[in-house]
Amino acid sequence: MPVTASPFILLAAAALALGCLLGAFHFYRRRRLIDETPTSKTRGVFIGLAEVKGTAESETPLESYLAAARCVWYSYKVEEHWQRTTVNAKGHVQTQSGWKTVASETRYVPIFLKDDTGVLRVMPEGAEVHADKVFDKTCRRDDPLYYGKGPAKAVGGSTHRRRFTELALPLHDVIYVIGQAKERQDAVAAEIAARKGSMFIISTHEEKHHSDRFRLFFWLWLGLGIIVSGGGAALYLQQGWLTSYAPAILSSVGIYLGAAAIAWVWTAYNSLVNLRQRVRQGFSQIDVELKRRADLIPNLVAVVEGFRRHESSLQQLAAELRSQAAAAGRVDESHGLSGALLAVAEKYPELKADRQFLALQLALTDTEERLALARDYYNSIATFFRTRLEVFPDALLGRLLGFQPLPLLEAESFERAAVAVSLAA
Repeated sequence: MPVTASPFILLAAAALALGCLLGAFHFYRRRRLIDETPTSKTRGVFIGLAEVKGTAESETPLESYLAAARCVWYSYKVEEHWQRTTVNAKGHVQTQSGWKTVASETRYVPIFLKDDTGVLRVMPEGAEVHADKVFDKTCRRDDPLYYGKGPAKAVGGSTHRRRFTELALPLHDVIYVIGQAKERQDAVAAEIAARKGSMFIISTHEEKHHSDRFRLFFWLWLGLGIIVSGGGAALYLQQGWLTSYAPAILSSVGIYLGAAAIAWVWTAYNSLVNLRQRVRQGFSQIDVELKRRADLIPNLVAVVEGFRRHESSLQQLAAELRSQAAAAGRVDESHGLSGALLAVAEKYPELKADRQFLALQLALTDTEERLALARDYYNSIATFFRTRLEVFPDALLGRLLGFQPLPLLEAESFERAAVAVSLAA
């Protein structure tokens, strides 16, 4: 009598294979996102996805709980080893053991990422943090650490061994950050913070480390899906009436690989669209900075001109008063002249044109630096987009779907809408 194959086996295998496929392309999307995001300077971070690297600084650094290391983020865990012996219903003795977490804590402060252009605030809450291990020790009750940093109460079946581990982002260490940038609420500046559904990583490892890690996870999950799809078909057919099921297994694996190919096209297309939008956003940031320059500089020039005229009139008035005093043969000018100057000072307080000129110079430098960073970011992201459209297999997909590379900014285009600053002598 033939054994009836259960359709549940096929359904379970299909569901597991689908889960593996989704897991594989989750990591594939994350790898592409990292690879397609250029590393920006802190001053060049605007709104949207940003990738930056610099030293971790803080206004109020922490001291980690176990290692007492100065840091901006730490997380410690205390685990206690246990062992229990039980007797099952058949009278067999079973011994089980393991580690149970008896204490843990994670603390952090706002991180100020510093590079050669400035600082950028990073809010660690909700981030995927990859930190250095700064403390790792296993001890027994006779060690002062056992109760000094761990709880007084023991777990059931305790063997009186505890493991203390701590991770930290040390102060002044170089860290890598990728996440969504937004405008700060307390200052006219950008910050990187968690946003639902977006990748947010803070790490002491380099960008390549995370790209390679996601690539490995992608192939592991994809390979596991192939095994599940082929193994499920084999298990199903082995219970049925077929004696030769190699073609069916190959067909099942082929269906899985076909679904993977469709998932790749979908993911690659969305990635190219997202990259193109980021290039356009980068170009719009240049226009924002140009508009800022066009609005800012004339106003600053007008302010400086106003103060210069006030100071000039003050000097002219002082000269006239001195001439009048000299013509009158007045030796002691301390009362009349100082009184007149006091009246002018009350009318025009804080006449310091030199500070205004310095402020104008700093504003001009800051604006031009921001504009240069915006241009550099645009060229970087546009280059990534062009490279994607030239590398197989994205080149084939891009050509079929009509993607066109966007032009890079050349030196001549840098001169557009320049604001001339001309101050009268």
